[in-house]
Amino acid sequence: MKKLSSLLILSAFLAAPLAYTQAPAAPAAPAKPGAAATPAAPTATPFPLPVQAPDVAAPKMDAKTGKEQEGFMKAHAGFVATAKKGEAQLVFLGDSITAGWGGNGKEVWAKSFDQWKPANFGIGGDRTQHVLWRIQNGELDGIKPKAAVIMIGTNNTGGDTAEGIAKGVTKIVETIRKKQPATKILLLAVFPRGEKPTTPEKPNPGRDKIKQVNAIIAKLDDKKNVFFLDIGEKFLSPDGSLTKEIMPDFLHLSPAGYQIWADAITPKLTELTK
Repeated sequence: MKKLSSLLILSAFLAAPLAYTQAPAAPAAPAKPGAAATPAAPTATPFPLPVQAPDVAAPKMDAKTGKEQEGFMKAHAGFVATAKKGEAQLVFLGDSITAGWGGNGKEVWAKSFDQWKPANFGIGGDRTQHVLWRIQNGELDGIKPKAAVIMIGTNNTGGDTAEGIAKGVTKIVETIRKKQPATKILLLAVFPRGEKPTTPEKPNPGRDKIKQVNAIIAKLDDKKNVFFLDIGEKFLSPDGSLTKEIMPDFLHLSPAGYQIWADAITPKLTELTK
């Protein structure tokens, strides 16, 4: 009998931990009325984006897949196909602000540039290294444009130095000169961004860095093949601020903003494409 009792006690003791581990968790206490919900922890990026130097050609990567961004590669393939046709006499290279000629700037584009059979090679989110990669991989092959308009660098301002961004722009200019020596380059200063200009009380780091970039790339103007043009002030109010009528989000242009851009560069383009 004592043996049987000992066995029963031992069995109960061994079973206890298993029962504990399988027990369901206690329900969370109900939230108090009016209490703010605890935000969910952010999901980690599956594929952290690699560091890309602004003056080293690189495709745009997708943090979700770790591969080249699908939209970027699709747009690039379309631009390469356009270049192969060899029809465009004028090419615009840039980011979403340039791409916007196909949106808010569509009507202005048609009436201002159609005479040159223009090609818009702008992709949203592009940085200097992405434009550099694109022109090194087919976007200037088969095409013989009389002029190329470049406005790029604003998307680099969040992570690159002014000197680094300027190096990226310089590399783009050098690549165009090498691949298309007969093409005249109209290099535009990076447009201002952010509603208000820098003041001692409220600095605008983005505008400050852009000003530094523009001061450096202005030196690329050789009056023969590369022509620097700063039209940034044309978008600004007298107090240096940007309005929603010109830049609704203080970065991208409205139709009125694109009209300002077209009016500012058309005389120079007419001169360069004679």
